[in-house]
Amino acid sequence: MGAGWSSEEERQPLLGPGLGPAPGAVWRSREAAAAALPAAAPGPGRVYGRRWLVLLLFSLLGFAQGLVWNTWGPIQNSARQAYGFSSWDIALLVLWGPIGFLPCFAFMWLLDKRGLRVTVLLTSFLMVLGTGLRCIPVSDLMLKRRLIHGGQLLNGLAGPTVMNAAPFLSTTWFSADERATATAIASMLSYLGGACAFLVGPLVVPAPNGTSPLLASETSRTHIKDLIETVLYAEFGVVCLLFSATLVYFPPRPPLPPSVAAASQRLSYRRSFCRLLSNMRFLMIALAYAIPLGVFAGWSGVLDLILTPVHVSQVDAGWIGFWSIVGGCVVGIAMARFADFIRGMLKLILLLLFSGATLSSTWFTLTCLNSITHLPLTTVTLYASCILLGVFLNSSIPIFFELFVETVYPVPEGITCGVVTFLSNMFMGVLLFFLTFYHTELSWFNWCLPGSCLLSLLLILCFRESYDRLYLDVVVSV
Repeated sequence: MGAGWSSEEERQPLLGPGLGPAPGAVWRSREAAAAALPAAAPGPGRVYGRRWLVLLLFSLLGFAQGLVWNTWGPIQNSARQAYGFSSWDIALLVLWGPIGFLPCFAFMWLLDKRGLRVTVLLTSFLMVLGTGLRCIPVSDLMLKRRLIHGGQLLNGLAGPTVMNAAPFLSTTWFSADERATATAIASMLSYLGGACAFLVGPLVVPAPNGTSPLLASETSRTHIKDLIETVLYAEFGVVCLLFSATLVYFPPRPPLPPSVAAASQRLSYRRSFCRLLSNMRFLMIALAYAIPLGVFAGWSGVLDLILTPVHVSQVDAGWIGFWSIVGGCVVGIAMARFADFIRGMLKLILLLLFSGATLSSTWFTLTCLNSITHLPLTTVTLYASCILLGVFLNSSIPIFFELFVETVYPVPEGITCGVVTFLSNMFMGVLLFFLTFYHTELSWFNWCLPGSCLLSLLLILCFRESYDRLYLDVVVSV
């Protein structure tokens, strides 16, 4: 089954034209959804044990993509000495991630037209090419730097799929009481991969010591370069292994749908965009997602510079970023599991998370102004406020994804999340580009965090939630 390529028929409703919601139906209320259902609807769908294997393969692919994307940031000083990277090179290696989202709409179209298997295979193949380019042995440092940049760009092009396809996968393979959990696992593993890069790189590659003539010698430079290439070869091997596993077994969909929502026909690619752009509720919640997470991503990228005036080292700043992402992944999966048990609570969960994010960011900002506020400025307070902020914001991502899909159903999941992540990454890319040139004074940036979190909290508070996809499954099940 896993060897078959998906086709146009994958996009057709599995229950037939008389057993699901009408194509293009818009659920405005529970009464409208109930009226659109047939008199004799089938019971719940069937789930397969292999769904966890599919989820594992996709999640590991996202983990590898995040790991490759963040290869150079934690070892930037060593990379400067080994390959002659400039500050602009280091910034561009990070920017290839957001830049990779420019053709995001092409991947959304591919996911909508050709299905999950083809899109995932193309994504993993791009990652194989990208990590392979970085491993080509050349002596010319200029050519080597260009190959590394090209490899990072190809890996960045894999970002739209690993970020957008998680809700599509959970709907295709998982029942209604497991969807949020599957979405959280598939979407959070990419962030966890980026966090693990803070451990893998520094553990393998030593930091150069400019004060030691011995470490500045050609022998030391060669040694550091060899260790960096060891990391590159290891990442290439992992990506090749995942591509091989995906090629051997990654079915486009299960034989029978897990729910009525999974079997229902969705809007076309063109109509989906018209629906999204004309839906004010969707635009409101999309801004509530994109603005604070875009600001947080830009703030995290210069966290070591922000903490330097308060005497926090680059190593400590890296550990703060690591634990905030890991904590966000754990809490995000736990919150998603809670949302599966207690359905219809996504808005309340987001309100709680962003209330915590607003308080944590305000605490951090006021702590940095201890000369005015007289709040205790210690390593514990800085660690606590930063890590709590990252936990609250990162754990909101899968909850947002599920709420997006519920809000605009029957728009396909890949298109919905693709538009939102494109907006967020473009916002993050602009901030990172701006901060690359204007990073001398960053104290104002601390105020952007509580301001963006508070704005998002107000947008969520004013948002009128609906669960049309979930209600469809519940009504048919009954």
